[in-house]
Amino acid sequence: MNILNARLRGKTGLYRIELDGERIAAIVSQPTAIQPNDGSDLDANQNLVTAPFVEPHIHLDATLTAGEPAWNMSGTLFEGIERWAERKAVVTHEDTKVRARRTIDMLVDHGIQHVRTHVDVTDPSFAALKAMLEVREEARHLIDLQIVAFPQEGIESFKNGRALMTEAIAMGADVVGGIPHFENTRDQGVESVKFLMDLAERTGCLVDVHCDETDDPQSRFLEVLAEEARVREMGEKVTASHTVAMGSYDNAYCSKLFRLLKASKINFVSCPTESIHLQGRFDTYPKRRGVTRVAEIDRAGMNICFGQDSIVDPWYPLGNGNIVRILEAGLHICHMLGYEDLQRSLDLITDNSARTLHLGERYGLEVGRPANLVILSAPDDYEMVRSQGQVLTSIRSGKVLMQRTPARVERFGEVARG
Repeated sequence: MNILNARLRGKTGLYRIELDGERIAAIVSQPTAIQPNDGSDLDANQNLVTAPFVEPHIHLDATLTAGEPAWNMSGTLFEGIERWAERKAVVTHEDTKVRARRTIDMLVDHGIQHVRTHVDVTDPSFAALKAMLEVREEARHLIDLQIVAFPQEGIESFKNGRALMTEAIAMGADVVGGIPHFENTRDQGVESVKFLMDLAERTGCLVDVHCDETDDPQSRFLEVLAEEARVREMGEKVTASHTVAMGSYDNAYCSKLFRLLKASKINFVSCPTESIHLQGRFDTYPKRRGVTRVAEIDRAGMNICFGQDSIVDPWYPLGNGNIVRILEAGLHICHMLGYEDLQRSLDLITDNSARTLHLGERYGLEVGRPANLVILSAPDDYEMVRSQGQVLTSIRSGKVLMQRTPARVERFGEVARG
């Protein structure tokens, strides 16, 4: 299969991308646009072709549960945790799998082929984890799925929390999670970070911690996580998700913190639509934005990406799997609509996310790498965001996984002219 008349990020002109089985065989410059003469060739129509979109932070075990058994009426993070505790009591193996697969279909429809999902393991039966381990295998032809052992109700402050985390990794979870700001005391939060880092180092797992997901400016577990990553030289395998308390830190503290963060080499995930919905709930006016310092992290040369977090669950009642929607909203929310930001905006849902998931040579539009790519409906990053563009074709392992026919608009008559 060849893809003709393709535009590539960061390059001028048109290209032909040749696929040989499950690998990219060649990427060749095209002097001019050409007409496909083989039924197996795809015409990109001078639109952008990129590596697939990546979803670096979602909770597949909780998706499509909003309102069951009750809605989160306050819209707060902590009521969401309460509502989920109620729903978790009636979670079944098949229920989890059905909802996860429905959500994966949504993600695939929007060009996502790599997903990191957090799965609640504060459940002695491991019902959700067992289901997601099966989904990981059953959906392998659609996505690559990383599973985070996520202690939703804490490690130190939840009964047998350490044992549950250890067992979850032994069962096959790929990533060690944490939630230090939700532990009962600061000391427990610090101990939870040290424990999870020990567990990851011992097992060779990646790390992804829900870190300081609160408006409290005194919640400062990010510095603990970063220092543990720095001294263990594990930074590139460690991710701090949310870190929204950073939006409430003063600049003097952040100046010192950024020095440590850069030295640690950790990754960051922001879920801007979820954060701006959940945070600032205790404020009157002026209300805080409740989002981490995305632009500042990015401009300091650190790795940050965007995730969806939730799709129709106790924390967030909306969502449809379209990560371009998150990108557009995030650029607005994070004051990143400058021309240079827009010109490279897809980094936040492609390359940066792949780096966070530690995908390495399994990802990227380069000769010899897997033939996983998407054809977009726009010629560059800017137009993709401006036009609220779509993924027209998704190719996985050299085969078409999804194709979309854009809505057709017919205009009748002419606008009256004065």
